[in-house]
Amino acid sequence: MIFRRKGKNDDEPTTGGFFGDEEDVVEGDDAEEAAPVGRSAGPFDSTEIDPESLEAEDRIDLGALVVTGLPGMELRLQVDEASGDVQAVLLVLEDSALELRAFAAPKTSGIWSEVRREIAAEATRMGGTASETEGPFGTELVLVVPVEDPEGQIFSQTSRVIGVDGPRWLLRATVLGRAAVEPDAAPPMEQSLRNVVVVRGPEPMAPRESLALRLPAGAQAATEEEA
Repeated sequence: MIFRRKGKNDDEPTTGGFFGDEEDVVEGDDAEEAAPVGRSAGPFDSTEIDPESLEAEDRIDLGALVVTGLPGMELRLQVDEASGDVQAVLLVLEDSALELRAFAAPKTSGIWSEVRREIAAEATRMGGTASETEGPFGTELVLVVPVEDPEGQIFSQTSRVIGVDGPRWLLRATVLGRAAVEPDAAPPMEQSLRNVVVVRGPEPMAPRESLALRLPAGAQAATEEEA
């Protein structure tokens, strides 16, 4: 897998690579029918799984998140140019994408319901709409907001924002592209979300503080060589 650093404001603001071939991607009604509801089948906290499985060849350790891509899926990491910090993980499959961000949360309760209201209010402020719906991970948001392309044209972008409350963490996943508007394209993105393992760590953190992401071990040397 080859990684190249990109700034967050570039046309392709991520690092990239592929998970195997594209032939075995699961789509369609069979995948959708098999998907369980809630967090019982993932995403998981690192304390809920066998530690040795975190080092499996098909998993990629990104610090606070350990991801497992599906065949044909591309991994991209949004990197802040100024600080060099990884801000978000993006899993891309054909014309769909799943953006992942993780945050600290209190021990006593989840924060998704509160964060969800704030996201909806921000979408409205931008001139868009936000509607709540029940999905396989619980209550989620469907956003339709105006965005500007590089040529200055304004168009509406639809996305699904999914929040998963875990032990002292919130995993926020945004489904983009075709999977956000066509149900038959959604199962691979939803399965990728279920495959995520969140590594919260024992250190105290303020609620909503971003959990630290990092480049994979083999990617740091490649980015330094490019620099």
